[in-house]
Amino acid sequence: MNILDMANSFDSLGEKMSDEKLVRKILKSLPKRFDMKVIAIEEAQDISNMKVDELIGSLQNFEIVVNNRTEKKGESIAFASNLDTEELQEDIEVDESLSGDPV
Repeated sequence: MNILDMANSFDSLGEKMSDEKLVRKILKSLPKRFDMKVIAIEEAQDISNMKVDELIGSLQNFEIVVNNRTEKKGESIAFASNLDTEELQEDIEVDESLSGDPV
């Protein structure tokens, strides 16, 4: 957002910064955690035709996805059995009789 503030300041002084220049400045100013996304954008898209809004939307989407993945890594799921021991033994015996091999 600092870059956009700077661009607005230039605009108010009468000097318009092109979208290409702003896109390049934003890409250069991103922290290291965005390196892979920056590389992907530079290789896959024509930066000279990219709009600032497109870039910001893409970066925000990337950040949301990364944050969701890191949150899910911390979660663990435990499964509880609803079967009692007798039902479980019956299921094992049925499996053995169907396959012919002990499970």
